[in-house]
Amino acid sequence: MNPRLKQLRDLGQSVWLDNITRQMLGDGTLARYIDELSVTGLTSNPTIFEHAIAAGDFYDEQIRELLRRGRSGEALFFELALHDLTRAADLFRPAFDASGGVDGWVSLEVSPAIVDDTARTTEAAARLHAAGGRPNLYIKIPGTPAGVGAIEASIFAGIPINVTLLFSREQYVAAADAYLRGIERRLAAGLDPKVGSVASLFVSRWDVAIHDRVPPERRNRLGIAIAQRTYRAYRELLASARWQKLAAAGARPQRLLWASTGTKDPAAPDTLYVEALAAPDTVNTMPDKTLKAFADHGRLGAPLPVDGGDAEAVIAGYRQIGIDDHALALQLQRQGAASFQKSWDGLLAGLERKRAQVHEAAAR
Repeated sequence: MNPRLKQLRDLGQSVWLDNITRQMLGDGTLARYIDELSVTGLTSNPTIFEHAIAAGDFYDEQIRELLRRGRSGEALFFELALHDLTRAADLFRPAFDASGGVDGWVSLEVSPAIVDDTARTTEAAARLHAAGGRPNLYIKIPGTPAGVGAIEASIFAGIPINVTLLFSREQYVAAADAYLRGIERRLAAGLDPKVGSVASLFVSRWDVAIHDRVPPERRNRLGIAIAQRTYRAYRELLASARWQKLAAAGARPQRLLWASTGTKDPAAPDTLYVEALAAPDTVNTMPDKTLKAFADHGRLGAPLPVDGGDAEAVIAGYRQIGIDDHALALQLQRQGAASFQKSWDGLLAGLERKRAQVHEAAAR
């Protein structure tokens, strides 16, 4: 076990992988990450699958078989994705069982095409989770205004949810409140309150967005300050009477997850966000490159302060030079949703090209 990553685990932070490919499942890479690098879960999104399916011919045989069975478009993609994610879920099942369902999760995102439709998102979450047939499969729902209603409804229905595309304390609080309402409704209905969930705050995209608008000494600091501010809200929620009542009834915390933790600025340390966001009762999902970098030379300092540290002073400093964090949070969430929609469209177009290639080959 890598000693640097063991330090994170001993602190109480789970290390997940922000990637999945059929190649890493087949060649043992993911199994090695689990055994050697303390990886206890993974996340996926449309961009990750777009790149995975486009790279090489790892999916071609299954695509040909699914095409023969009449699958196409979204239905074709979700069968490909679930094939990978159920294999990964089985690899993580020991971590899931050993932690009592706290760890060992994999994630599949609903179609970006329905993110503004609460009812369709709720239906899709239930359908995809049932299709996966694994207790440690999260369904990812964006924490947009429409998504908040779907999060509450899905939690009430007992569907484990990874809330994605959160960029601010306010967006996190709205998602957390939806989770709490779903659990409260389950208790009122006499249902088991144990429903897994994480809330994913995207960090590095803040610093990418303002990189060219601020002087060098202010770069790569805003995302961490936003995370500190959100972590304070998270700890306050866990200390609240409302949560303590639910916990006493057997509910699990919705853990805060740090997403977008790969360093984008070549001038910044490649372990910047991992080192800065070490904190108990959280998850850090990392791309392969960041995971390996921290395993090689990461240094763990003091954990995040529960009171938010200097977050408010840092954010106030950005406001003084014209960075409106509230407006930027909304912009980043819209851009994130648009980016996933673009990847989704590219993914479906790529599958259509493969379909055409299969038919052309069959006609020869």
